[in-house]
Amino acid sequence: MLWVVTDMKVSRLLLTAGASIVLAAGMLVPGPAAVGAGSTTRSATTARGPSHIDCSSDRFSCTEVHDSDEAFGHYVGHDEPSVLYYSHKPGSGNRMRYQLHLPKDPPPQPIPGRSYNFQLQIAYWVGMAMCDTQSFPEQVSRCAPDSDRNIVDPAKSPRHPGTAYMEMQFYPPGWVSWPPGVSCSATQWCAALTIDSYSNNPVTGQSNNQACLDSVGVEPVNFAFITRNGRPQAPPAPVNATAATFTPDPQRDLFMSSGDDVQVSMHDTAHGLRVVLQDKTSGESGFMTASAFNGFGQVEYAPDDTTCTNIPYDFHPMYSTSTTQTRVPWAAHSYNVAFDDEIGHFDYCTKIDSEGGSCVGTEGVAGDQEPADADDVGCFSAALSLLVPVTGCIDSNIGFDGVSYQPLWPDGNTRLHPTPLLFSSPLTGAGYSQDYSRVGFESDVPAITSLDAGGMCDTSTGKGCTRVPRTDDGSLARFYPYFSTGQSPAGCRWTIGRDVPGFSRRDYGKVRQYGPLLRLAYTEGNGVVFDHEDYRNIIANPCNAS
Repeated sequence: MLWVVTDMKVSRLLLTAGASIVLAAGMLVPGPAAVGAGSTTRSATTARGPSHIDCSSDRFSCTEVHDSDEAFGHYVGHDEPSVLYYSHKPGSGNRMRYQLHLPKDPPPQPIPGRSYNFQLQIAYWVGMAMCDTQSFPEQVSRCAPDSDRNIVDPAKSPRHPGTAYMEMQFYPPGWVSWPPGVSCSATQWCAALTIDSYSNNPVTGQSNNQACLDSVGVEPVNFAFITRNGRPQAPPAPVNATAATFTPDPQRDLFMSSGDDVQVSMHDTAHGLRVVLQDKTSGESGFMTASAFNGFGQVEYAPDDTTCTNIPYDFHPMYSTSTTQTRVPWAAHSYNVAFDDEIGHFDYCTKIDSEGGSCVGTEGVAGDQEPADADDVGCFSAALSLLVPVTGCIDSNIGFDGVSYQPLWPDGNTRLHPTPLLFSSPLTGAGYSQDYSRVGFESDVPAITSLDAGGMCDTSTGKGCTRVPRTDDGSLARFYPYFSTGQSPAGCRWTIGRDVPGFSRRDYGKVRQYGPLLRLAYTEGNGVVFDHEDYRNIIANPCNAS
């Protein structure tokens, strides 16, 4: 996730903040004090909050909103190829465990043809739908945790309980540090528990009041790095967050080395979802509970008010199971339980006008360079990098010609490219021993290449949509990543990118794995609209973890 201030030159930085927070030469000056973690009292702000993630920027790993042009007043997109996991077993929507093998990068000296994890994706994550009674669609005041009673088809009724989406995100090492970059360390990974909500009533068309829109945005995000002791280093709630919320603390946060094996366990508790990371290689662990005691909170939906109020809140999973019906009704994707790779951000730049500013030179990988264009913003020089000395930009690469869209993914050549991320299918059940029966390959390329985004895909009809996005030159992107499976010493594992020699046994048709266009229903006014925001293909789970 990244941030943006919405006025003048500062709008190119990634941290939105109060008037006293500025970024200069990599230095943060703290803003006003806020209610701390552990407080369970309401708090309010009348204008800007101390600091927050601004999802109206293209530079974040925020949950993709349906019809972002309507939500933000302009197009915002995130390229998120995903694997969705389905099961009718009770608990499969709120209790799961994954195994990850974190990838390694090649040597830090940049040469033509060499790529790094921070260039291929700004985050990996695993997620699930959550209750948030102050979030879209703002029609009912209750949400029963861990219950399929929350399933409501938008094609039949707008009265769905308020919904948020949790992403347990992993951030790659080696480039510009948080904030405003994407890395926590020169050589180690870090992780954060994030929960995106959406302050919008689709029946009335009202978003939240202006104080909230100014201070936390229409898609507010709770954010907490995973810490060793399970206590947030600063307030996670968007109304109360400070610059410290988004600044890695190596003394408190769990850092994981490239090549480590990490177990990710997620389950509900009496006071909210708990995520536990166990680094089986180092023996270290960390956790976080999305509780009011830990400073998590809702943004009160009060469109006629003049202040923005935090409501301390225990965030619980929304559903009991994970099926095609357990959706987040405001998201472009159809997912509940899912693995996702946030790609399509980094592109090279030869010259920038300022740190956090625009590219004023040429963009692109060696051999495919051209003058910089509108998506070359959020740019930082090699001088700010923690390890790999490259200059680049991390706005959404809507020209689809950056590093993610080149054949630079793991391919067994570890001198030039990273090793592959390996991840298991999740296991559910009381002892984390039950497999998910089906998987869905899903890509939101239709949403990010829509007519609103300047592309050729008419999401209302599906006309002009392609599985591989078209570049700003009109041709199909040189490459688009896909999922494959193979056997590791620990059992069947997934990876994303391309076929990896010695590992990949099945690639499910490569980009054809994403299948046909998916038609989803969304509430709009007193009716419903149907859009084709994704491709999706559901098959029997080919990579059980039990």
